[in-house]
Amino acid sequence: MQTRYVEGCASALKVAGLAKAVSLSNESILEQSSRKLTAWHAAVLIVLTAWLYAPVLVRLAQQWWVDPNFSHGVFVPIFSGYVLWENRSRLARIPLLPSWWGLPVIGFSLSILIVGTLGSEVFLTRISLVLAAAGMVIFFLGWRMLRAVLFPLLFLTLMVPIPAIIFNQITFPLQILASKLAATTLPWFGVPVLREGNVINLPAMPLEVAEACSGIRSLLSLSTLAIMYGCASWVRGYWCNTGIRKRPRASSTSSLAG
Repeated sequence: MQTRYVEGCASALKVAGLAKAVSLSNESILEQSSRKLTAWHAAVLIVLTAWLYAPVLVRLAQQWWVDPNFSHGVFVPIFSGYVLWENRSRLARIPLLPSWWGLPVIGFSLSILIVGTLGSEVFLTRISLVLAAAGMVIFFLGWRMLRAVLFPLLFLTLMVPIPAIIFNQITFPLQILASKLAATTLPWFGVPVLREGNVINLPAMPLEVAEACSGIRSLLSLSTLAIMYGCASWVRGYWCNTGIRKRPRASSTSSLAG
């Protein structure tokens, strides 16, 4: 009787193990199918987004190439991609928790695109691309992934040229400041100066402090470069500090082994 009881328990355990294996295999199959479906949805949405924003990106690239004030914009998406590549191992460990809250963000970005297109406001159409990217990250990858890639996404806003109204409000005071400094400095060297706004009247000729001399070009480029350098230094320092922390452990292990 005891032998039969043991055999019955063993057979019951085998059946339970088989049932658990079947359930795990079914769960893995469902997980794989859901991942494939999510990948297809993401691919379709990315293709549609690229089709919608193709004219915006073409005009943006043309302005980078033609306008020297914003020629630094071409390096912004490259650096964002570099930051993502450097953090690829950390991003791979983040669990994917898609959220439906990404759809309202995508819808809001598309509404901004429509308003900017109808109102011929290129700044709105370009900034909506960054919002659409954030919405897709939330929808397909989750809030935790958005927090992890928040800096590269926010850095993409630097590739968008400043609206002309704001740009002129910044450049003209800088032109006045440059002309005041020149009108104050030149008399020290015996050069008589009469300043009228951003025009400096010399005895030989009048000189105008143009928009290119306001310093806005250097200000925008150097600010972007400073952020890029600071981020690159932080990433390099993080990995260097990680390596320094690991070395004493290895040396202590070797000393114990010796």
